Amino acid sequence: MSHFISDDDLKTFEGWLKYQGYDPTMLAPDDLAKWREAFDEIRRRRNAKVGLMKLGASVPGDRIYAVAVRDSGLWLTLWVRRSWKSEFFVFMPCADRSNVHASYHRDGTFHHKSNDCTVGTPRKLQRLDQPFKGTEHLSGWGGHGAKTIGAVCDPKVFAGVVELPPEVLGPRDGSVVVDLVEPGCVPILWLGQPVRQQIFDDAVPWLVIRVFK
Repeated sequence: MSHFISDDDLKTFEGWLKYQGYDPTMLAPDDLAKWREAFDEIRRRRNAKVGLMKLGASVPGDRIYAVAVRDSGLWLTLWVRRSWKSEFFVFMPCADRSNVHASYHRDGTFHHKSNDCTVGTPRKLQRLDQPFKGTEHLSGWGGHGAKTIGAVCDPKVFAGVVELPPEVLGPRDGSVVVDLVEPGCVPILWLGQPVRQQIFDDAVPWLVIRVFK
């Protein structure tokens, strides 16, 4: 089994280089210097922390649910918004504050966006203004760096929080899988067994958040 790579590992040149798949002892001096330059530039960009985010939870009828990592603080790594119109939005905080998210609209359109640009081909799922049947999958989300990004999770803002210990989600390891299900249905199969699963059944469709290591 490969070694878990944490946020703190990526703060060191050696740990970051291993994340890229390189052994520093096997690189020529010139190549090592180029990797060091790239690492130093990335570190300069990531010095700022996101802090406490304004998530707009005060919108009447909206509910938001968080996935957070407890590691010398409680750090937000993903959140799901169920809007008053029963539309769904899945977000991940980014160090550069870019707006990366997936959205599922009432007419059944599902797509991913980054800074208002659609990524990939939109899909048509079942309409959300009709009785919900079966399940719909809202993607699996990897590449987590909650502590490094530094988005503070305030539990009072959320309708529910899936709280995780360190060494479950990391830059290379672990994923958060988000699904909607008709009451009594189970979400789609995913590789392995989840280390955490939480069902939010305060409205239909139910929201299922699973965490895989």
